[in-house]
Amino acid sequence: MTLFLSLDWEIIAQLSLVTLVLLAGPIVIFVLAARNGNL
Repeated sequence: MTLFLSLDWEIIAQLSLVTLVLLAGPIVIFVLAARNGNL
């Protein structure tokens, strides 16, 4: 039971990291576009 629990947490962690990376790209581009490309 603990094996499946830890496996689920690893999967959740990996999915969370992938989601953050996928969301970070468009967010950065949107922010740069909103600020007219000025850093």
